[in-house]
Amino acid sequence: MPDDLITIASDRLSARINPTGAELWSLTDPEGREYMTDADPAFWGGHAPVLFPVVGSLVNDQLVVDGQAYNVPRHGFARRSTFSVVEQTAGQIVFRLRDSADTRAVYPFAFELDLGFRLEGWRLDIVASVRNPGDRLLPFSFGYHPAFAWPLPGGAAKAAHGLTFANDEPGLVRRVARNTGLLLPDAMPTPVVGRSLALDEALFVDDAVIWTDLTSRALRYDAPGGAGLDIAFPDMPMLGLWQVPGARYICIEPWHGHADPLGFSGEFATKPGLVTLAPGGMRQFHLSITVNP
Repeated sequence: MPDDLITIASDRLSARINPTGAELWSLTDPEGREYMTDADPAFWGGHAPVLFPVVGSLVNDQLVVDGQAYNVPRHGFARRSTFSVVEQTAGQIVFRLRDSADTRAVYPFAFELDLGFRLEGWRLDIVASVRNPGDRLLPFSFGYHPAFAWPLPGGAAKAAHGLTFANDEPGLVRRVARNTGLLLPDAMPTPVVGRSLALDEALFVDDAVIWTDLTSRALRYDAPGGAGLDIAFPDMPMLGLWQVPGARYICIEPWHGHADPLGFSGEFATKPGLVTLAPGGMRQFHLSITVNP
């Protein structure tokens, strides 16, 4: 692991975070068992990137503001940016990213993005705070992209793992086009039965499974006889599940926003799923991960 990872700890958990992207790289228990991805580069080397100011892909990797096109990579630039540390104790830390000449060249807005991490017992709380210090409306999307170990520690077989949603999820799911990553127009029947989803690599042969109107704001990821994670995301109405088949992780991704719909050609501010902040406004997005060892 890189030498510049920053560690915070509780009496039960230890987390290591990379200032590049304010990205959670590791979450371990007192026995040293890892609950995050092994980041095998043969599949995907990410860990838990922060998605801002876009989630997913844009048409031609461009967003349009006042008629001018700006090049923004998939999932935005925050995940590649170096955050500064503005607060730190043994059990918590806050990272900050502000707009700069470099960000305004691709995203012409003033912003301030804080990522706060706090460990208490078996729970990791993450809070993203987006502020608008500018004098115009700030349109953006935000998403979490954590990759958890699959299988989890505890010895349960990979095939035994599943998700249990807080509510029934009968709604349709969406997919993205494999060549562009854009959101396809046709919805598909949900793979969820009641509240339960059995995880199977075959789900991801056609890329991510996406809920654009999720009923639940919490779920459990576990397997009989193994460890489990309770994951809550009270401010996020959308969810993506993704992995590269064969990899040893599952990405459980709460979002507020999604990829451009196929054929979208409007101004960025008119894109479905965006958050818009008035000057001086602030919006928070919470994610909590509770380990059940």
